[in-house]
Parts: sequence; structure tokens; C-alpha cells
Amino acid sequence: MSSAIANGLAGAGGGIIAQIITYPLQTVNTRQQTERIAKKGLPNCPAAASSSTLRQILEVIKTEGWGGLYSGLKPSLVGTAASQGIYYYFYQLFKNKAEAFVVAREARGRGDGSVGMFSWLIVAALAGSLNVLLTNPIWVLVTRMQTHTQAERKIMEGKREALVKEALESSTGSTLQDKLAELDLIKPRPYGTFPAAREVYNETGVAGFWKGVQSLNPVHDI
Repeated sequence: MSSAIANGLAGAGGGIIAQIITYPLQTVNTRQQTERIAKKGLPNCPAAASSSTLRQILEVIKTEGWGGLYSGLKPSLVGTAASQGIYYYFYQLFKNKAEAFVVAREARGRGDGSVGMFSWLIVAALAGSLNVLLTNPIWVLVTRMQTHTQAERKIMEGKREALVKEALESSTGSTLQDKLAELDLIKPRPYGTFPAAREVYNETGVAGFWKGVQSLNPVHDI
């Protein structure tokens, strides 16, 4: 097995283990950011007033179960394995070529046989750029799946507020309790990889899968 393939497999395996362990924190962080943006600019609702990480974790477990913390885990694992594997594979591949090039130059009496710092930077940048271009669609889907349940919950809260307002105006307290009980029984709709991909494609076409790629660090998830 070549060193490039071995490095790629090792990177993919290590990335999967790390992703499984830290994924709940990533999910909560994504939702906190979404919540902060949604609150920004609203009266009596400062953007900084977001719940703590532990409180948010407990809230997700209470409302959605443990599965809510791992929403979008499958495509995220695929993305992590692909991202880490691709980066370390191409890094080692370009590294081998750079070292072979230096050795060939030394054999012709040019250079001192060492790869300079600038060359290593180029190797890392090339590997990272390929990593981003090839895996960005996966991360677009992961983010969409992570935030979907949060959006569903906001919709339910809006419906609840509308029911309360309607009940206050019509003074039908008993009917309100029945409607709220029915509303509480409604669970967020399942949202898989294919529905997320279809939604992205319908909104912005194929280019939507590379949305934001220009602003990403080539080694943003390494």
C-alpha cells in the first residue's frame, strides 16, 4: 500500500472517531449561531441572549431525544471521512512528488536536496483546495440538515403563539388547551440527505452545493 493511500485511510479513520465524539457540540453550536442570527434586530431580543451550551443540549434531548444531537450525522461522517481522506492522500501525494523533484534536481547538481518551507506551503494549499472543492457539497447538506429541526421548532412556536393570541381574543380557554395538546403531539418531519439535496438544487441549482466555497479556508476542517 502506498504511503499516500495509507495516510488517506488513517486520516479518514481518525476523522470519523473525532466526529462521532464531538458531533453533539457541533450541532448545538450550529443551532446557537442560527438562533443568534434570527434574534438579531428583533425588539427586546438581543442577539447575545442565547442559551448556554449545556442548557441547549438538555433542551434538544428533551424535545427531540438523543437523536436530535446527531441530526445529519450520516452525511457528516461521509463528509469527514472524505475530507480527511482526500486531504491527507493528496498532501502525501504532492509531498512525494515535491521530494522526488528535489532529489532529481540534486542529482543534476542543482539545489541542496531539501524541500523549502514555501514548497511545503504550496503542497498543503493544493491538497486543501482539492479537499474543499470535492467535499463542500457534503458540508452544505450537513448544515442544512442540522438547522432543519431548529427551523421546524420555530414554526411550531409561531403556531403556538398564534393559537394563544386567537384564544385571548375569543376567550375560548378549553378549546385552546385541546389545540395546544394536539400541537404538542406533532413531531418534526424527518429530513434526510436526499430531501436536503433536492431542496438545495431547487433553490440555487448545482452552484448551490458550492455556496460559500470562495470564503473557506482550504484546510478549514483539518
